[in-house]
Amino acid sequence: MQKYRIVPQQENMFWQLVQGMTLDDEEKTLLKNAVIRHVEVSVKAGIWEIALTSQTLIPDSLLQRAAEQIKGKCSLQKVIFYQDIIDIEDGISKVWPQLVTTVAEDNPTVFQLLKRSKYVVDGSKLLIKVPGELGGEIMRAHAVTQLMGRAIKDMLGYRCPVTCEASDEVLQNLSVDDSFNTPEYQAALHKERVAEKQTSSHADAVPAPAAAPKKEAKPKAAPKKREDFSQPVVVQGTGNTIFGRSIMGERQLIADLDGETKSVILEGFIGEGAGSGLKTIEFKTGTKMLAFCLSDESDGIACKKFFKPGKGRNGQEEDFDEIMGKLKEGMAVRIRGSVRFDTYMNEYVVFVDSLAKKEMKKREDNAEVKRVELHAHTTMSAMDAVVSVKDLIKTADSWGWPAIAITDHGVVQAYPDAAKAAEKLNIKVIYGMEGYLTGDDFEQKRANHIIFLAKNPNGLRNLYQLVSLSHVKYFHRQPRLPKKIIEEYRDGIIIGSACEAGELIRAIVEGQNEEQLIEIASFYDYLEIQPIHNNDFLKRSDKFPHITTDQDLIDINLKVAELAKKLGKMLVATCDVHFLNPEDNIYRAILMKGKGFDDADMQPPLYLRTTEEMLAEFEYLGEEAAYEAVVTNPRKINDMIEKFKPIPDDLYSPMIPGADEEIESMSYNRAKSMYGENLPEIVEARLQQELKPIIGHGFSVLYLIAQRLVKKSNDDGYLVGSRGSVGSSFIATMTGITEVNPLPPHWRCPHCQYSKFITDGSYGCGYDLPDMECPVCGTPLIKDGHDIPFAVFLGFDGDKVPDIDLNFSGTYQPVAHKYTEILFGKDNVYRAGSIQTVADKTAFGYVKKYFEEKGIKKHISYIDRLAHGCMGVKSTTGQHPAGIMVVPRDMDVHFFTPIQHPANDMNCGTITTHFDYHSISSRLVKLDILGHDDPTVIKMLEDLTCRDPKTIPFDDVATMSLFNCTDALGLTPEELGATSGTFGIPEFRTPFTRQMIDDTNPDVFSDLVRISGFSHGTDVWLGNAQDLIRSGQCTIKNAISARDDIMMYLIHHGIDPLLSFKTMEKVRKGKGIDPDVVKKLQDGDIPQWYIDSCQKIKYLFPRAHATAYVMMAYRIAFCKVHYPLAYYAAYFSIRADEFDANVIAKGQEYVGQQIHELEEISKEKKLDAKQNATLIVLQLAWEMYLRGFDCENVDIYTSDAEKFIIHEKSLLPPLASLGGMGTKASQSIVEARKDGIFTSIEDLRRRTGISKTNIEILRDHGCLDGMGESDQISLFG
Repeated sequence: MQKYRIVPQQENMFWQLVQGMTLDDEEKTLLKNAVIRHVEVSVKAGIWEIALTSQTLIPDSLLQRAAEQIKGKCSLQKVIFYQDIIDIEDGISKVWPQLVTTVAEDNPTVFQLLKRSKYVVDGSKLLIKVPGELGGEIMRAHAVTQLMGRAIKDMLGYRCPVTCEASDEVLQNLSVDDSFNTPEYQAALHKERVAEKQTSSHADAVPAPAAAPKKEAKPKAAPKKREDFSQPVVVQGTGNTIFGRSIMGERQLIADLDGETKSVILEGFIGEGAGSGLKTIEFKTGTKMLAFCLSDESDGIACKKFFKPGKGRNGQEEDFDEIMGKLKEGMAVRIRGSVRFDTYMNEYVVFVDSLAKKEMKKREDNAEVKRVELHAHTTMSAMDAVVSVKDLIKTADSWGWPAIAITDHGVVQAYPDAAKAAEKLNIKVIYGMEGYLTGDDFEQKRANHIIFLAKNPNGLRNLYQLVSLSHVKYFHRQPRLPKKIIEEYRDGIIIGSACEAGELIRAIVEGQNEEQLIEIASFYDYLEIQPIHNNDFLKRSDKFPHITTDQDLIDINLKVAELAKKLGKMLVATCDVHFLNPEDNIYRAILMKGKGFDDADMQPPLYLRTTEEMLAEFEYLGEEAAYEAVVTNPRKINDMIEKFKPIPDDLYSPMIPGADEEIESMSYNRAKSMYGENLPEIVEARLQQELKPIIGHGFSVLYLIAQRLVKKSNDDGYLVGSRGSVGSSFIATMTGITEVNPLPPHWRCPHCQYSKFITDGSYGCGYDLPDMECPVCGTPLIKDGHDIPFAVFLGFDGDKVPDIDLNFSGTYQPVAHKYTEILFGKDNVYRAGSIQTVADKTAFGYVKKYFEEKGIKKHISYIDRLAHGCMGVKSTTGQHPAGIMVVPRDMDVHFFTPIQHPANDMNCGTITTHFDYHSISSRLVKLDILGHDDPTVIKMLEDLTCRDPKTIPFDDVATMSLFNCTDALGLTPEELGATSGTFGIPEFRTPFTRQMIDDTNPDVFSDLVRISGFSHGTDVWLGNAQDLIRSGQCTIKNAISARDDIMMYLIHHGIDPLLSFKTMEKVRKGKGIDPDVVKKLQDGDIPQWYIDSCQKIKYLFPRAHATAYVMMAYRIAFCKVHYPLAYYAAYFSIRADEFDANVIAKGQEYVGQQIHELEEISKEKKLDAKQNATLIVLQLAWEMYLRGFDCENVDIYTSDAEKFIIHEKSLLPPLASLGGMGTKASQSIVEARKDGIFTSIEDLRRRTGISKTNIEILRDHGCLDGMGESDQISLFG
């Protein structure tokens, strides 16, 4: 019988195998402490023979139960156990001197302390009693318990938890055990005395007389040691106590915790985010609970702390708010507490009694003359590097470096953030790139790496040109560059030979001859070498049988050095940075494992090294040559490079001659046509308030561009909705960019231009005003005005670059985009590029999978912490769905950014900016031309009803009633199953907004605007305005719903306008109100509920945006009341992707059944997106049936391809409304039927080209009833 021996890697494998057994505490202890030495597996027979090591004999009856458990879990025929009972105390006593010697590892202090310590074996645990508190601290500082545990495992072969205890008794009775009188002890003693002698001679040395000045030698790196034992032992501090007592004692790793523990000291980082970060709960008793997760380098664990009213554990009052003010997510801390199993969380939890902030020691560069790193990658090197450019530059600056280069793979997308990071630091950023070099044929099998460093602004523009060419013209798996193209754009660029993937080192490895190597090396301005272990993979690879040792790797670098010397070129040592610190390699390993690399865990040491570390790496070059490569030459290259910015500072708008005059005259002409030749003071003042900064800051051209785009759409029959705060600008209203009028509520006469304004805040908007006739000429007055301050759009001083976002019809959006090319020229218009990075959930998934594939279980907080280290890494590029970047006609795009295809899709005709649009949006004009359903629906309604949507009144009583009852639909709430008629109305159709309607009972237009604001804000409605309205402290009229509400409310209550503006700005960004401002508001009689509401808000929507949305929604609601079939036809045609004629056409009863089924499902679990969308369609179809309208079956000859057709009392659905039919097949049927009826199903398929699946869909619906299968006539019966 063939057997296999398996040795488990996990020590607790036996305990995992028996999980699920019902065990008492004694049995749990027995099985937990048992370790599988190996398993003999008989595959065919299904037998496992398990060799167990245990410290206590496990009864046969318990082992038999365990065997049954494993048999069932692993589907085996038989499980046999062999026990090996060990005596831990006997084993440790035999090797104690060797353990001490191994753990001390040449450290005299630790050796002497362990020699005089006493140990006790308690069951399966080892307790070391050390002399006094100081002795305990020294043991903790040198991680003695961890080292001792590993040594026991190595020497005795079994796991033994080790703890350390400071003992005054041992301190008072110092003695050395006789077992130390051994050869091992004598050898260790000899080493100790030698070390002491060296220390003594060093201390007693007398300084020599001063010698003549000599040239200062280059510092030589000392060999690496575990510690410098000639220096005093530094005992780690207890940290800055935040609560509890000072934390003295030795830390444990979280992974070493074993069940419940009375007292434990841990160090690590407080988690971040909803899952692992700081959370607080207050109980009715007044007790407050702080909860968070702690993670260290080994694992994570949940932590809790209860703060009871009164005194803390140290006898002092514990101020919970003060403590919370000191704690921050991600903070390094040291905690003490007890580990207990928490039945509520179903896991082990540390109940914390003391916590201190821990200062983390960072690496420093202590060299007198610092190096410069010329090869460093950031998170913009896609899925490859994990250091943010901000951290990279900040670290280099803190080390005192004069400069650092950014050289990402094939891209320069880190430049904007690099420039921002260096802005206030004393460091120069060298803007570079690691490119992909090819010969003339850029589609060759392999590209070589090459380094580019821009010397000056001209070199930067040439580098941008190279980036564009590599992405747009020469992309093949990577953005490649033929050597001849590089030669053409080489001016102002310093070129380096790069890493082992560069053509020079590849040629050396391949064994090319000297002449060939010289020819290759001659192309470069400097030659590059890196630490040898960066290239360890060469030793592992079968492709390089001649490279097997470190010396082989050294020889490669020595050859590069030889070539540099022969050609008179600079030799430069670089790190090829991909992560910041050595321990950060785990993040790169996780990402590379996620990409499928088998050797992901064999990470080369691609971290940022200090000057001393680099000198040590290259000591084989000789002291002088190493210093030259590490320090002198990189600094020489830095001196050749100017300091400049990668992106210009100012806004460069397209030039439109006469834009200022055109905007001013257009605004005044429209204003006078509406308000009269002698403008009211309030109108004149607003025009001047806006025109001065718009013209003064050069923003006229932005307004004029938007005006022309909107006019073009309007002329073509499509309304345009405004987004954002553009509706706050009266100039935007007067130039036709937006329908929203931001003036205070007012009446105006269309005949004689009489006007009257309401400025006391008593009306929410002009549409809420009562009807009134002109007192001058008797004409019914127009009502308008939404009372929105201009400061919301361009800031209090009008100097903020305007962001004009427009909602075009989705069907018209491509036309609007094309029109920008006509306005500015095709070569001056680019889509706004975007960069997608690894987000939190994706990163979490990578980490989770990484450990799952290893069979290792880690706490969620540990996974979460590692996930944070993987976040922000570039995954791909894309484009803003609506953003257009406009370059002035007299400028080259490369003055601002390179260009590329989105996601490097060479089959895509779209060209985007290489930089993410956010980074250049204040340098170039960005137009947001969005596609939206509402303008499309309104266009269809206009076509169906022949009514101009601009004539729809915003104070129609029947329409307004939809938002507080169902009367306008001719239905009762019981029939409809809702208290309002807003099914299918944009902004008001979701259960969330319908609940707001129920809570607020809106009765005027401004109430609807407020509801829109509530729904788009964060922490504005739930837990805030909703509670205030329900409790009667405020009403919908004065609750905070939009950002403008705050400024206008405070101004109307006598608060200084500038302070009102600043308060609005802080609140809308979620920053709350500062205490000094709270005092001023209280002094101004602002209610406390209002101030408290402000403090809760995280984000506020602009009122102008909400108003524009509601104006569109109100027009659609008007049609729902007055043109019902047109409304249902438009809604189902454009918004109802989930409309299935097979369901809806079956009638009212069937639709009701489908609604009931989904509602029942929703009681058990949350509906998914598709189910939710289906429910909305069903509810609207149900409403349509209740109102007396019907839905016909699809007809192959009369149904449209995509749109619903209105009959007298019914709708005819389109062909595409049949589930699975598809638009293309539907269009082909409509096109084919123009040539006559289909004589058979065969004829239908032949003429339309539709699939068998499409035929079956039509057959099931009844569309093919009466149609024969074939045109052939049978001659035989």
